[in-house]
This record gives sequence, structure tokens and C-alpha cells, in this order.
Amino acid sequence: MNTDSPAPSRDSSTSDFDRRDFLKVTALAGGGFALGLASPTAVFAQPAQALDNTARVFTPNPFIRISPDGIVTIVAKNPEVGQGVKTSLPMIVAEELEVDFDKIVIEQAALDAQLGPQFAGGSLSTPMNYDTLRKAGATARTMLVEAAAQTWGVPAAELEAERGTVFHRASGRRLTYGELAAKAATLPIPDEKSIRLKEVDEFRLLGSRVGGIDNPAIVTGQPLFGIDQKVPGMVHAVYQKCPVFGGKVVSANLDQIKSMPGVRDAFVLEGTSNYTGLMPGVAILADSTWAAFKARNALRVTWDEGAGANDSSAGYEARASELARQSGQVLRNDGDVTAALAGAAKVVEAQYFYPYIHHATLEPMNAMAWPTADGGMEILAPTQTPQSGLDLVATTLNVPKDKIKVRFTRIGGGFGRRLANDYVVEAAAIAQKTGVPVKLTWTREQDTQHGHYRPGGWHHFKGGVDAQGNLVAWHDHFVTVGLNNEKEPARSAGMSPAEFPGRWVPNFRLEQSIVSTNIPTGPLRAPGSNALAFVMQSFIDELAHAAGRDPVDFRLALLGEDRIVPPPSPQGVGYDTKRMKNVLRLAAEKSGWGKKLPRGSGQGVAFHFSHRGYVAEVAEVSVSPDGTLKVHRVTVATDVGPIINLSGAENQIQGAVIDGLSAAWLQEITFERGRTTQANFDTYPLLRGVDAPQVDSHFIQSKNPPTGLGEPALPPLPPAVCNAIFAAIGKRIRALPLTKQDLRWS
Repeated sequence: MNTDSPAPSRDSSTSDFDRRDFLKVTALAGGGFALGLASPTAVFAQPAQALDNTARVFTPNPFIRISPDGIVTIVAKNPEVGQGVKTSLPMIVAEELEVDFDKIVIEQAALDAQLGPQFAGGSLSTPMNYDTLRKAGATARTMLVEAAAQTWGVPAAELEAERGTVFHRASGRRLTYGELAAKAATLPIPDEKSIRLKEVDEFRLLGSRVGGIDNPAIVTGQPLFGIDQKVPGMVHAVYQKCPVFGGKVVSANLDQIKSMPGVRDAFVLEGTSNYTGLMPGVAILADSTWAAFKARNALRVTWDEGAGANDSSAGYEARASELARQSGQVLRNDGDVTAALAGAAKVVEAQYFYPYIHHATLEPMNAMAWPTADGGMEILAPTQTPQSGLDLVATTLNVPKDKIKVRFTRIGGGFGRRLANDYVVEAAAIAQKTGVPVKLTWTREQDTQHGHYRPGGWHHFKGGVDAQGNLVAWHDHFVTVGLNNEKEPARSAGMSPAEFPGRWVPNFRLEQSIVSTNIPTGPLRAPGSNALAFVMQSFIDELAHAAGRDPVDFRLALLGEDRIVPPPSPQGVGYDTKRMKNVLRLAAEKSGWGKKLPRGSGQGVAFHFSHRGYVAEVAEVSVSPDGTLKVHRVTVATDVGPIINLSGAENQIQGAVIDGLSAAWLQEITFERGRTTQANFDTYPLLRGVDAPQVDSHFIQSKNPPTGLGEPALPPLPPAVCNAIFAAIGKRIRALPLTKQDLRWS
């Protein structure tokens, strides 16, 4: 728990009075405003008809409510998945509104089109909402100042907003926002161009340390998460799917299951062919989770396993090796790689591998759903993408979208897994068939064995350096996976032709081949980058040593002159080499790069540009004579523009380092007879506290627009650690996890 001041503000996330209901009521009774969002940065509104001019709630936009009793409520629009947005996004509003953060109420929104896009993913919450929320707060502040000006009959220019009040310095008069709420509610929304945003040096709140709004509730066990929720009359459900992805039910001992104590019903759902939707399976309803789990253990199903029953990790490996010996699809071909390699002073060849891995959220998948009298559906779920969940339920179950209402809870770990809504549509399908409120809970084993995994991949490298130690040639034959095809990569399994160091090496060739698999994949924290950074930065390290150059200097030379490399597509963002070199130098400086270390110890460096963030890391490790690995310290230098919440930013850096180390060190998903071999934390372990390193975070507070921080710090961690192992004992790590590299741990 973070106990940094200011203290957490009040939280009304458990209120049954949701945002849509509030807007309806205030439009009729309070003269509030209905605000539309034409784009993430456009804010405009029309005043609603007022029926009563007394005791009005001031609602200048859907993000802010100020009542005459002085209570300031700020709406947290996006799902909270541990990335801190339930705290940081309201901080942006509060800064411009000029209110003390410990004196506001934060309300978790339901899915509401008036709030704009509501999702957690891609480290996009801050960049997509920063301007919108600043304008929302500044608009409300401007209107409150104008209300005071009209009340006192003085020019608004003589007034200033200060900590929830408007102050007239000349006369010493002061009015609270609560006292001004009714008057402000009668004013027209000012033109956006007339709104003055604060200068950065005027910020009192942004950039400070603020403890998470939910911290007290979390440590005292309050029901914040999806798995904690209850509604009257609900029944508990489990849903058993084929252990082979895509399998169908042939028969099941349903009568026996129905006769078990506490069981209400059991039936088959035909499902669809959508691997991320409603797969075929058997639903069991019971009076308690325990009764449902016990019945599931007694369930006997005959499955039509399909062609996927022949899949295995060994088979994928064999096919990948076969494809690597053939020519692949050319994704990029700059210069003449063959000639450059032939003329290079030194040539390095290496094969790298990274496995499938699982999201391993501490809260297993779960969801609640219940049908409504009008033929609709209400859903309460820990989803990262509530709108996608609504769309999936509507199309799968033929329910009109306007009759589906979605609320989302705090999420006990997402990492990209809850971008998919298969568990949501399962709960909704069971509720639709039974007509009662359903709470669906997956077991840990189901969660592990029915994931949408980070895909594995193989890279076959050749690289060349010239006599001056410069990288002159790079060839990567990338073998990845496709979902039941060898033409298109599966989700999160592809690689951009612009991936670094593409565009930086004069002679560069990237080929791609695809192994057909039956395994669903999906984004995992820093998708793509979490695997690609390992192989790219590790092979760059090999080339630096072949060139006889310091790994930091080699990377600085590779990045070249200060410039912004254009994005590979109009929708992308450019790569600023100056920003990357700055974080690389800072990480080296703060880590004491090059310092003398005891025998068996070493430092490794890596950097990566991910989700608009520039991050460099230096890991310091030791390997004892008996092969015991210890990661002592990781120094992280980051440039994601101005930091919103320093406490939250540090938490994200630390979490990314731990997450990345856990995956690189311990984790692998494998398959036999089409089945996931791992089942629980005994076979898919997480990093223990005793093995966690010290994490030192350093931020460059650049003037660039703020970008997200949930993902960029993870990709450099695995290569930094692996490069440090090489520096310590001369052992080059080319395959993960580290548990397969003859290294012990504490």
C-alpha cells in the first residue's frame, strides 16, 4: 500500500446510482448539461432545460459534479486494472478544476458513450484522455469563476480559483464551489478557445505522489473486484470446455450432475467457432461456488476434439526448424545483405527462441449477467474492454445493443487477457438460457489451460560488423505462429518490418515463415515488444562484443544522429533517437555502468521503444559457483513525457520489471495432444519475493505529450538480465525461460 500524501479521496464506486441514471435525473431536475465527445480532444455541450433554479447540481460535463453542499465528484471513466487510472485520470481533472484531491469523491463510471472510449489497453488511457480531461476541468473552473464574478459584480479577470474556492484578492472575499454551484449551473458553456489551461509550472497536483484511491479498500478486503460481487437471487456457474481448443461436446453425464447436492441445473451450450467468444461446453449451475466446482470435478464429457488433438510443442518446434531451412516471405530488404555479410570483418550467427506464456492474473476470469424484463441483459464484469464485451454479447446472443447495460469492476490483473470477453459472453449465455442472475467463476486450472497466450517464436540471425566495429548487415529469418494457417500470423504474433534495428542498418533483411497451430493467442503486456526486445537487444549485444565495443557505446552509435525517424504508417508515431539516447545515457549513469564488480557478477543493458515510451534498463546480476542466479538491481530510465502521478509511475516501473523477470525466468506454456500442459502455479510459477530485485526508477520529465506507462518498461528487462548473465559468466542466453539454462535460483 502506498501511503504518500495527499490522502486517498472518497470513493463512491459501489453506488447503485450509476452515471446514466444520474444524467437522466439532473437533466430533468437540476439543469445539468449533456456533453458530447466528438473526438478524444473535443469538448462541447448544450445546457439542458432547467425546471428548478434552486439547489442545483453543477454538471458542466459528464466528468464533474459539484453539489450545493460542496461535494465535488469526479468520474473515473476507464477500467482500473492496476495501472492506476482510477487515480491518475481524476487527478488531471482535479488539477485544472483547482480542487484538493483528498476532498473529492471519485466515482467509477459504467459504460457510457458520453465519456468517449472506455478501455484499458495499449498504455493509451493517458494519451487519449489528457487533453480532454484538462479541458473538462478548466471549463468547470472558468464557469465557477464567472459565477463568482456575476455574484459580486466584478470582472472575472480579478478573480482566481484556489483549492475549491474562488477568491477576490482585492476585497478578500471568497466563495466555495458549493456556494457557486447553483449559479454556475445557469451559465452557458464557454467557447473552448476561451478556456485557459494551466501552465505546467502552475501544477500543484500533477507530478506529485498520490496513493491509489482504492488502496485502503484493497488492504481491508472490500468487495472491489469482479469475483467479489453479489446480486440478489444469483446462482453460481461453471463452464467446462474441451481441453483441446475448438473441441465440441458429444455427450455428458448431465443427469448425474443434476442430482448432486446444491446443483440447480446442467446443460450443453453449442457455442460458436469463435476462439475468443462462446466456445462449446457444459454449464453447471449451483447454490455455491464450492458446489459448482465439486460438480465440475464429477463431470464426464465425451469430446469431439477435432484436428487440434494432434498438436504439440514438439511438433511446432520440428515444423519451425523445417521452415527455417527454407526461404520465407520477405518483409523488408534494404541494401545487399549477402554482399555485406561476405565483406564483414566479423559475422555472428545465432538462433533465439521464446515460448508461449500465459497472463496468470491473480483474479481468475469471472463475470456476472442477468436478463432484464425488456429482453435485454445487464452485465457486471472485470473487463478491459466493456464496449467489446457488449458487442460480443449482442452478436452472439442476438440481443439488441441498446438493451445491454455494462458495468465494470476493478480488475485483479489483466495484462491483456481481459481484452477478450469470452468469459463475459459465457456468463451472459448461461443467464439468457436460465433467466436468472448468474455469477460465472473459472477455476485457476481453467484460466491457465484456456488462455489466449503470448505466442512463441523463433529467430535465426546473421549479423556482420566492419573493421571499425559498426553494424553493417542484419538478417533475421523469423518463424512465428498462425491460427490454423501458415499464411497470416496469429494475434500478437507478427513483426513489423520497421522493428528496430530495421531502418538503422544499411543492409537489412527480414523474412517470415509461419507454423500453423491450433492455439489461440492474444496481447500480453507490451504485446510483440515483450518478446521481440529480448531477441533484438540480445543479438545486438552479441554484435557489440564481436565488434569489441562497449555495449552502451555500440547502441548509441547504432541509434546515430539526433532525429525523428518517421513512423511506418500514418497512424503511428515517429522514433525520436535523441530521447532514446537520453534514457540510455541516464540508465548507464545511474547504474554506475562499467564499475568494477566481483567475479561472477555482471551488468547488462537494453532499451526499447514501446507504446510511445522510451525506456532503457541496466540489470546487475551475480551467478555463484554452483550456478545460483541472483538479480540484484535493475536501473530503469524512462521518458514518457510529464508524469501524472509519481507514485503510480514508480509502481508501474516496478511491476513491469517484476512481471518481465517472472516471465523470462520461470514461465513457459507447452502443449501435448492439443492440451495445455501447465495447470496452476505449481507448474506455472510466479516470481517469489525473495528473488525480486531492487528497482531504481528515473524519469526524464520531457515537454513531450504524456504517454502511457503500463507497458514500456517490461520489454527491456529480459534482454538486460540475459546480457548481464553473459557479462557475469560468459554464458549467452538465447532461449527462455531461464529455468532451462542450467541456472539455479534461491
